Amino acid sequence: MITVTLAGVAVLLPVAACSSDEPAPGQVPQAATVAPSEEPAEPEEVNAHPFTGKPYEQLKPVLAVKIENTAAGKPQLGLKSADIVYVEQVEAGLTRLMAIFSSKLPAKVGPVRSARVSDLHIAPQFGKPAFSYSGAQTKMLPLIAQASLWDVGDTRAPGAYFRQPGRFAPYNLFANTKQLLAKAPKASKAKNIGFTFGDAPADGGVERKSYTVKWPAARFTFAWSEEKKQWLIWQDGKKDMAAEGGQLGAPTIVIQYTKTERSQFHDKNDSYTPLVHTTGKGTAIVLRDGKAFKANWERESEEDGTTFTTASGEPMNFAPGQVWVALASRKPVIP
Repeated sequence: MITVTLAGVAVLLPVAACSSDEPAPGQVPQAATVAPSEEPAEPEEVNAHPFTGKPYEQLKPVLAVKIENTAAGKPQLGLKSADIVYVEQVEAGLTRLMAIFSSKLPAKVGPVRSARVSDLHIAPQFGKPAFSYSGAQTKMLPLIAQASLWDVGDTRAPGAYFRQPGRFAPYNLFANTKQLLAKAPKASKAKNIGFTFGDAPADGGVERKSYTVKWPAARFTFAWSEEKKQWLIWQDGKKDMAAEGGQLGAPTIVIQYTKTERSQFHDKNDSYTPLVHTTGKGTAIVLRDGKAFKANWERESEEDGTTFTTASGEPMNFAPGQVWVALASRKPVIP
């Protein structure tokens, strides 16, 4: 009986030794010199920032800034550091930008301009971000006070703003970003807003050298640069240059087609402010890697982020890096 038991052990030992040589799924076999008791090291997970898809160490507060976007206010300062740049239609068919900063913060940004009602509908997906702007229509001030944001406009945080020499008003108002965030110590940190990053869809994209988007009084052209791996930006036929130097551009451009209608607000010339609807469903064109992809977008509520999917329903991944979202209408209209 003892002999049989010992023999059984002798038989079982080689079997156990053989099975231990097989690595667990996703692991790499260890060298023969590794002690049997040591566990194979698992690869470290890299955190991808929800706004850019790039690695990060910690999530930081969100700062949204309204920035001038006409020739009189160019070149703009700070846009190169933005995670996301929204292009919004304003009065007279012109456009204005809302830049979202979190992973990288420029020292200064501007020219800072006045808020619009569409801003208040975009901001809630970021939680309660700090919001920098210069004035708003009197009727809109109560809405700003009730909105999901920390007001760090020029009347709330005057010490953070300054007039830039060499420019003329109102295109010379700039802001110190650290001072803005100091006035909003409880501003929400970056979180998931629906964007996904990674490889482009295997099929469905059409090679494009450039893509043009029009508003009633503005025109953007995004041209692919294989050297820079970015879509370089032209506005109204001119290179969109940054005050820091170089041409503005981004790895991913999203043309999000939305419904644009007349809001309750208008200027002294009775030019009505457009209200851009960013909730609901719609179609989009996503530019990345020198190709244009058809996509669908959906945002259930203002507190939710916007998801982008392919025609087959798979996530429409963006290329890691800055994202520009052009909120446009298929048929440009002045409401």
